Amino acid sequence: MTTVTGTHVTDLYPSRGATEVTVPRQDPVVWGAPDAPGPFEPLDLQSFERDGFAAVDQLLTDDEVAVYKGELDRLVGDPAIRADDRSIVEPRTKEIRSVFEVHRISEVFARLVRDERVVGRARQLLGSDVYVHQSRINVKPGFGASGFYWHSDFETWHAEDGLPRMRTVSVSIALTENHDTNGGLMIMPGSHKTFLGCAGATPKDNYKQSLQMQDAGTPSDEALTEMASAYGIKLFTGRAGSATWFDCNCMHGSGDNITPFPRSNVFIVFNSVENAAVEPFAAPVRRPEFIGARDFTPVR
Repeated sequence: MTTVTGTHVTDLYPSRGATEVTVPRQDPVVWGAPDAPGPFEPLDLQSFERDGFAAVDQLLTDDEVAVYKGELDRLVGDPAIRADDRSIVEPRTKEIRSVFEVHRISEVFARLVRDERVVGRARQLLGSDVYVHQSRINVKPGFGASGFYWHSDFETWHAEDGLPRMRTVSVSIALTENHDTNGGLMIMPGSHKTFLGCAGATPKDNYKQSLQMQDAGTPSDEALTEMASAYGIKLFTGRAGSATWFDCNCMHGSGDNITPFPRSNVFIVFNSVENAAVEPFAAPVRRPEFIGARDFTPVR
């Protein structure tokens, strides 16, 4: 268990050292009771425990998708948002890639965070009240939007944001159709049961580079080959309004989008209020709060 002495928290998941390391998961996957009330059925929780993810075919109605997609387009098209530090642009095309902290920028997305279909599932999985560790819209316009290389979110959030335990869950909600060709999410089922600590020190202000192209916190080719051979790879597709919930330690990534068909998703990360961030475990400074929140107020 995590040991706290004064302000020191024992590191259960060492990373960013001289070599890669693997550590068996030290935490539950589903923290809530199997029969806890909420949008997930008991069988959904069982499959999440086993695979590290759960897909919902239609979380949002078509009318709701239109509202959220319209808000995404408004934000991406707003020059003030583009100039904001919370916007990340594609290195080559200079188009917006991500806009962070959208639940604070937009009341429309704030309502989505508070929607019981969304936050209720997070409470079921994490077994407590939750707060938003991170939110963003991911925009993959057609004809060359770059992907996100293989990584475990927890490795980054632990090393650079100071999340002590694996008690964090993400949901990616499709606002355009996710085809098998336009850069969809890929996950290695079962990979959430093993922590892969990556090699190499974390540069100062690493987030400025990693949000455009992952470098620090990237597994080796050898480790990825071994994991893919053991777990396989699942590609997630679905209509607009579908959603994928996945554990913070899933090994996942996505490819480039070279099709004409855009792929836009809203991405929300919920963390347990009992797992509040401390100082980074393997980085010289904290990342900005719009990437790793320090406001632990529960979602209501």
